[in-house]
Amino acid sequence: MNDSYTRDVNLHKKHQKDRLVNSSDGKSETKIPATKLQRLGVLGSLVTRVASNMVAEGAKQIVSGKRPSAKDLLLTPQNAAKVAEKLSHLRGAAMKVGQLISMEAGDLLPRELTEILAKLRSDASPMPAKELAALLERELGSNWQHNFITFTFRPMAAASIGQVHEAYGDDGNRLAIKVQYPGVKDSIESDVDNVGTLLRVTGLVPDTVDYKGLLSEAKKQLLEEADYCREARMIEAYREKLAEMPQFVVPDVFEDITTSDVLAMSYLEGENVDSLANEPQAVRNQVVSDLFELLLKEIFSFRLVQTDPNFANYLYQPTTKKIALLDFGATRVYPERFSHGYLMLMSSAMHGDKPGIEKALSYIGFFGNEIKPEQKEAVVELVEMAMEPMRFDGEYDFANTDLAVRIREAGMSLSMEKGYWHTPPVDAMFLHRKIGGLYLLAVRLKAKVNVRNLLNPYIN
Repeated sequence: MNDSYTRDVNLHKKHQKDRLVNSSDGKSETKIPATKLQRLGVLGSLVTRVASNMVAEGAKQIVSGKRPSAKDLLLTPQNAAKVAEKLSHLRGAAMKVGQLISMEAGDLLPRELTEILAKLRSDASPMPAKELAALLERELGSNWQHNFITFTFRPMAAASIGQVHEAYGDDGNRLAIKVQYPGVKDSIESDVDNVGTLLRVTGLVPDTVDYKGLLSEAKKQLLEEADYCREARMIEAYREKLAEMPQFVVPDVFEDITTSDVLAMSYLEGENVDSLANEPQAVRNQVVSDLFELLLKEIFSFRLVQTDPNFANYLYQPTTKKIALLDFGATRVYPERFSHGYLMLMSSAMHGDKPGIEKALSYIGFFGNEIKPEQKEAVVELVEMAMEPMRFDGEYDFANTDLAVRIREAGMSLSMEKGYWHTPPVDAMFLHRKIGGLYLLAVRLKAKVNVRNLLNPYIN
């Protein structure tokens, strides 16, 4: 190593603590409530503010001769903005509950709440630089900065559990350092319960949503996502399983600077897959085809599914034509019975076998004792419709289909007209979320993919 390089390294390290820059790339930094009492106070103030807004708005409408409903008063723009702001400020459990409810209730939620939850899925304010430095010192030691030539305090991304920073290691390698928000792990149980109570009391979601199941799942999912050592193991598991799929790459994990709250990985470059809309048709087709092939492998071969459909989790590398996979916190292990049930389901759907679809859905655990025959028939038809790309013999043109509209209308009809609102098994819910995200990407990229051909090896 030459002298000038050594001087640069030492200079960077000497001034590392002076580089606590409060730069957040346009987003204001906010100190995150870390204790249970502080976080409960945030929720309490939210309920009070929403109630006050409802009283004020109601008084104005009564004066003007209107008779407002409680729902109309609750879902004012001011209240919607306040709920989004407070839940985003809490991050962690608050955001996860919002994401899960959005996933379960879908288009049946009021438009205002849908907008709030959409914001929670994609937005979070970064933590202050001093808070970040204290966290890194706690996890990596008082000399944590000596692990890096440089560490950029402005995060590249901020989400519900943590934020990601760019750094350079002592060997000159570019790194992505994922840092968990303080207090998230210790407050999961109380946060989830408190947010569930808030949503129930304010009436922001329909009474028919299975709160108990969703809240229980939110706790489990958060505990897994909050364990960065587990995520590191999931990355290594995918690396092993993808050995025969060279079109995919995953980051390297640096175990010596990884803890349950800090995950150090190699920095993978590439273009977000949803930005490929102007690439040649063949490129778009291949990217989406590769992702469908991966999904089927995950379900039927790996029995390990990264269930977060966020497009930012996939980067396309034009030079190598490979897809980099990011963020394995939401990876779920699927039992063999579940995998077999979906193989039965897709095989039956591909052959237009409605009794087979019904049998597979029952095997997976979709139907309760209370379901009526006409409701069961409607569910079967809805699933058969959703499997249309897999039934189509040839390249399915995602750009020229109204499949998403038909699925939404059928779902609305099932719940509103036929009175059936049933929470499917949690594993199924997360898998459908992943499939739906992939469909959406295929539509955005106007891809043409022979999904049936990719499925055939498993059916045969």
